[in-house]
Amino acid sequence: MFSILSTPKLKTSRRIKLLIFAITVILIVSMFPPGESLDSEVSVGSIWLNDDLIASQPFEILKDPVQYENECKLAENKVLSVFVKDSEIQKKMLDSLKIYNDYLIKVIDSETGGISITKNLIVSQKTYLSFLDLRKKENTLTLRNSYTLNEIFKNTKNILEKIYNNGLLNVSHSEIEKDSISVRDGKFERIHLKKNFYDREQVNDYLWHNLENTFKNDGQLIEAVREYISKFLVPNVIYNEEMSRQAREHAVSKVIRNIGIVNENERIVAKHERITNEIKLKIDSYRIARNQETGFWDIFIQHIGKGLHIIAILMLYTFYLMLYRKEIFCDNVKLLLIAIIILLISFLTFIVHQIKVSTPTEFLILIPVASMLITILFDSRVGFYGTIIMALIAGALRGNDYVFSVINIVAGSLAIYTIRDIQSRASIYRAFIFILIGYIISIIAFGLERFESVTQMAIQSGFASINAVLSPALTYGLLIFIEKIFKITTDITLFELTDFNQPLLKELATKAPGSFNHSLNLSTIVENAALEIRAKPILARVGALYHDIGKIVEPENFIENQLSDKNIHDELTPEESVQVIRKHVEYGIKLAQEKKLPQEVINFIPMHHGTQVMKFFYEKAKEKYLTVNIDDYRYPGPKPNSAETALVMLGDACESTIKAIEEITPEKVENVINNIIDERLTSGELDDTPLTFEKLKMIKKSFISTIMSQHYRRIKYPNQEELEEKSEDNN
Repeated sequence: MFSILSTPKLKTSRRIKLLIFAITVILIVSMFPPGESLDSEVSVGSIWLNDDLIASQPFEILKDPVQYENECKLAENKVLSVFVKDSEIQKKMLDSLKIYNDYLIKVIDSETGGISITKNLIVSQKTYLSFLDLRKKENTLTLRNSYTLNEIFKNTKNILEKIYNNGLLNVSHSEIEKDSISVRDGKFERIHLKKNFYDREQVNDYLWHNLENTFKNDGQLIEAVREYISKFLVPNVIYNEEMSRQAREHAVSKVIRNIGIVNENERIVAKHERITNEIKLKIDSYRIARNQETGFWDIFIQHIGKGLHIIAILMLYTFYLMLYRKEIFCDNVKLLLIAIIILLISFLTFIVHQIKVSTPTEFLILIPVASMLITILFDSRVGFYGTIIMALIAGALRGNDYVFSVINIVAGSLAIYTIRDIQSRASIYRAFIFILIGYIISIIAFGLERFESVTQMAIQSGFASINAVLSPALTYGLLIFIEKIFKITTDITLFELTDFNQPLLKELATKAPGSFNHSLNLSTIVENAALEIRAKPILARVGALYHDIGKIVEPENFIENQLSDKNIHDELTPEESVQVIRKHVEYGIKLAQEKKLPQEVINFIPMHHGTQVMKFFYEKAKEKYLTVNIDDYRYPGPKPNSAETALVMLGDACESTIKAIEEITPEKVENVINNIIDERLTSGELDDTPLTFEKLKMIKKSFISTIMSQHYRRIKYPNQEELEEKSEDNN
């Protein structure tokens, strides 16, 4: 999407601007609280400055949402889990046991008679063989001190009846949170301790102890009977999720929602009366009551009002950008970025406002993050106006909360002040202390004004501290993301590029020291001039440092890098020299792209020459050839399109020309600078830049001052002439 908007047509399209504006307004309006919060938000301790508020209709005084929520949770937590005792399971399992006992005896007796019909057995082979062995002993009268098979089956029935009569749960005791449960048995429902019922673990322990006492030391028979019983053991006390949910809902529905009633024409609050907890509840309840009476057309008109509210706020920012920051207003990608930041703050405000707790969570709305982001991405004034706009919108989303807006304007503005001249990413973290100071001062100011307790102000300061800690960290992380996605070059990135340890600058200093020296001098010249005309000094400086990096490839083609008196251009034709010189622009763009330099910096490489004619070789060609096409001796362009690229073009020509002067005087320097700037102006090289005649005068003055300071004079040493002459020892 961002790459599509980067196309020249869409980047400046008015329709796209209107679309961004309209979508932003619609999304913010959709985040507004319901109608009852539209009037100015009141807080306990403040003074009611409006006229007496009289109820136009009777309404209930609703409890504080947090209190009501806590009471609902308390009522819900008191509800016991509901279980249903199914008596049919016991009857069904005991009937199944009787039928299967007869069937199993029949199978065993057939087996002892030599006829095997052991299919359809539900017991394991091991258990079956134990019963078979017992039956054989019984038939051969060899059974001693033990139960017969019929007695075992009778004992099994008794154990099952006891377990079923007591009740077997279908969940373990550990899964039931409370000590008691509610058991429904037919039409009756009683509360029982959960330990009065068996769960699977307890019933297994019961079986082992019972069978061990009955069949002493006969482990094989104990295991066989235990397995046999377990085949007919099904939980008959079943947890019912639906009944439990209904019971909880019923308990919640019985919680009283209101604490009183206000009659029609009764006064809710008087003018100049202090807002107490009770009065605030009345005001909030009255808003809800009025909103419930609102019809479709009332809601529609209300939304129109919300839309106009946001449009009025955003138009202030739009007019500012349109009049004073045209480079931002004309760029739809930058407008989209600002809109996204505003929407993120609005969405965060909407989310936080939904959290109904008694703590001051509004201090977790990170407006300082947006303030710092816009300042770093653009400048401090854009950041300041953006902070005001976002604070007003966030305050509107909180029910026109004036106090909230003011507090965040103060904190956001101090954050901007901290990072207005930021030079490294680590400097972002200095904003922590200023954001915290802004919040604490505002909290104390409004707290004293509203007679808040020290505890309340301390809690608010604690939440503000969280905001102050999170804001720099989030700004740092989001900044990297935004720079890559939106391809925006911040001053931080430019400052990083001025480090001489950058690979391209190190290589330029090593391979083309003359060009590097020229770039250093030029960077100082254009930076000072940019300050004078209020352009971007750091961008001009970086552009000057990197404008000649293409000379890294073939440095010897340029006279400033030639250590001997031999010049390769003496051996080349004029057109060959032109081709050689032009290549440094192509090489420079390629190297810059490989090292992923920002496009704003890459622009300086071709633009510092624009479409100028290489006059030295053009004049040389005219002497050599009868006819010469002047366009064959031009740089390919494009022309400079900003004040910064124009400064580098002018400074580059001035610095190079003045270096060739043998005896530098202020008059000569001034003449050279005036002539070069006038020539570039008349040739049309500055047509695409925003430079005015007034600014050109300021540039000339700055150039003269800086260049003269670079070419300062020194007193000759007493033996100056001897030092300049060749020593005999070096012959």
